[in-house]
Amino acid sequence: MPNSSLPITILMADDDEDDRLLAFDALKEGRVLNNLHCVEDGIELLEYLRREGKFSDPASSPRPSLILLDLNMPRMDGREALQHIKADPNLRSIPVVILTTSKEEEDMVRGYDLGAASYITKPVNFEGLVDLMRAIGRYWIEFVELPHNK
Repeated sequence: MPNSSLPITILMADDDEDDRLLAFDALKEGRVLNNLHCVEDGIELLEYLRREGKFSDPASSPRPSLILLDLNMPRMDGREALQHIKADPNLRSIPVVILTTSKEEEDMVRGYDLGAASYITKPVNFEGLVDLMRAIGRYWIEFVELPHNK
């Protein structure tokens, strides 16, 4: 297990504050070593990734090893943000996991076509979210070889 003791930086883009707080609690409950940062929509996501505006300090806005992306957000939705990320040579290597309430086949196909690493439907309860975050942590932290942050 190559990365089992190294925390990774996870960036979550989700407009629902409750979902962001639950994800944080679920990662903690699942004892997943990580640094979780959150943004509220696709525009903030791209500003964070490009270190623009309030995200200009690399110490408080480190490059993520993994992005958890909701599809349905205001201003710029996850589909459009994913398209921008995968079109940018400096960002396209960051794995993006779509974590959404949408069960639409069309959203899933489009997400994979745009370069998502995974498509996961959000669990309906906290226990399911804890299990999911634990599984995401095990997979992305313990098993997957991620490039070192730039």
